[in-house]
Formats: sequence, C-alpha cells, structure tokens
Amino acid sequence: MVPLLQTAASAEPRVVRDITYATVGQRQLVLDLYLPEAKAAPLIVWVHGGAWRAGSKADMPLGDLVKAGYGVASVDYRLSTDAAFPAQVHDIKAAIRFLRAKSKDYGYDADQIVVAGNSAGGHLAALVGVSGGVKELEGDVGDHREQSSAVRAIVSYYGMSNLTTILDQSTPHGLKMRVPALQLLLGGQPSEKPELARLASPVFHVDANDPPLLLLHGDQDPQAPINQSIELWGKYEAAHLRVKFQAIAGVKHGGKEFFDADRTKLVLAFLAESLGAAAGR
Repeated sequence: MVPLLQTAASAEPRVVRDITYATVGQRQLVLDLYLPEAKAAPLIVWVHGGAWRAGSKADMPLGDLVKAGYGVASVDYRLSTDAAFPAQVHDIKAAIRFLRAKSKDYGYDADQIVVAGNSAGGHLAALVGVSGGVKELEGDVGDHREQSSAVRAIVSYYGMSNLTTILDQSTPHGLKMRVPALQLLLGGQPSEKPELARLASPVFHVDANDPPLLLLHGDQDPQAPINQSIELWGKYEAAHLRVKFQAIAGVKHGGKEFFDADRTKLVLAFLAESLGAAAGR
C-alpha cells in the first residue's frame, strides 16, 4: 500500500500558528496548522497527551506525515485543571467543525478529516471518533455548529478506551499516574462517577457507523495498560468494523518507536486505505 499523497521531501510545510477556533468565556481556544505543498490534502487533527492535565499543541510528532502530503491541525483544548470532562471533547469537536468550515480558506480537504492522538490524546481522539451524534459529547462550543464533527478515520497511539476498567488493569506505577489524573478529569474516581466514566469511555460508544481505527500500543506500557487498546480492538472486531492493532514489543509509554519509519509507513498505509475507501476511490 502506497501513501495517499506524496510531496517532495525537501518541501517545507506552511505553518499557521495560533488560529482561534472558538472562545469559551474569556479564553480563546487555538490550534496550529501544518500544511503541505499539495493542495486539497487530507487533514489530521492531532490531540496531544499529558494525562488530560498537561501538554500543548506544540507537542506535534507527525512531521513525517506532513512531508508525505497530509495536513495536520494540532489543537489546544481545555485541560482538566481548567475544566472537567466533557469539556475536552467539546473543544476538539468544535475544532473539527471550525476546520471543516474553513477548509477553503486554508486549502485542505474538508471531506477527509482524521483524528489522532497519543496517550490521553489517544483516548480523546478515539472518543471523538466513535461518538458522532452523542448529544452530551457534541457540546455547544464554537460558532460552526451547523458543521459535522465526524471524521474519516482514527489513530490512537497508546490511548485509553475504558475508564471503568483502567485502574484494575494498572500497575502500581500506573495507579500513581491515573488515580489523580482521573480525579481531575471526572471530578471523582470511576467507581464514584460510573455514568460519567462510561460516557468518557470509547468502548461504550462503538457502533456500526464508526470510522476505521488504528491502534498502536507498547506491550510493556506501565501507564496506559495495553488491555485498553485490546478492549477497543475487540469492540471493533465484534461490530465487524475496519480495525488494525499493532502491539510494539518491549516498548513502554510513548517514545520514538511510535513515530519511526516503520510506524510512519504503517500509518500512511492505513490512511491511504481508509480515506480511499471513504472517498470511493
């Protein structure tokens, strides 16, 4: 499988920083656009990780995908230190609607939008991708609510998928990370907020209309148990949806292995297949 698009490796992307996609109260929500030389490129909406409480749009590791002809929109969203769930999902969906509305202004293809993320960002990307039409998760952020927040494909790098099981699956090190992170995100532990934890878990939203999914996870991950990806893979398999899952041997939580040449090739092949099928190619 060849990449969907290819531009000259020497071509520098056009970068447009700090684009305001919505305003919540007095706060402007912003994103950065990385645009390849190719016109009407597919667009990957990138969701950074950081345990839902840290990180920023500056954490954008998809430079090789931009070189291969994909646009990337790296999104800042309200962290759990500023707003509890589902604010994060409302913001990301607002960004997608904004990007769809503004596609002609910037020159990417509004019909070929993908969502991707790592760690907590992988969780949010998966949740955004599988929750189309879920009223509680669509929200009312932004000025383009007539636009769809749907995506053509999802890529989750070592993300979470089931907040009702993650603590039981976690190592002692993982518990030290996840217990306080979930407290901030949900306003309590999953056992104390069971309905909210289910709402925040991609596995409970999978249905026959969901887009293709690629999962990448290290089999030695001490922070986000690999069973989290296995659970979501299983839900997709049971629903007979297109899904690919790669466990990376010996790899922990994050690292260069997820963005090396082999994984880039894998992601490009997945996107070419998924977007080609979606576009009727």
